[in-house]
Amino acid sequence: MTKFQTISLFLLRFTMGWMFFYAGITKVINPAWSASGYLGNAKAFTGFYDWLLNPGILPTVNFVNEWSLTLLGVSLILGIGVRLSSFLGALLMLLYYIPLGFPRPNPNAFIVDQHVIYIFVLFFFASIKAGRFMGLENWCSGLPICSKFPKLRNWFG
Repeated sequence: MTKFQTISLFLLRFTMGWMFFYAGITKVINPAWSASGYLGNAKAFTGFYDWLLNPGILPTVNFVNEWSLTLLGVSLILGIGVRLSSFLGALLMLLYYIPLGFPRPNPNAFIVDQHVIYIFVLFFFASIKAGRFMGLENWCSGLPICSKFPKLRNWFG
């Protein structure tokens, strides 16, 4: 990669990371935040999303949602564990996309909305191991644990 491409990739990874981090941390620090409004307005797979609204399940859904976004953001910002966090983040974005209703997820979109774009950017990050470009993955892949368990390099470096 050229220096310009490397810097561009870093800036894309960093800004996407900041977006996810901010979305997550604002939920973490707001004790009144809940996913119930989003889940309750599902237009597709309503049975599944209504089940997630169960009072015994909703606190877990809230916790996973808050911390998944926050940690995905940290991973992208620091450039460590990007491959694994990108796959998990893409799954999370799919879970955000599904209840919006197909083929019009919002009034200004037909099939593709921001969640679909996030999914493909995260897949791109995973496919090129974006954490190796101005991130901590090169350092992490050189740690003794990665030497002892080389398969970790596939997911973390």
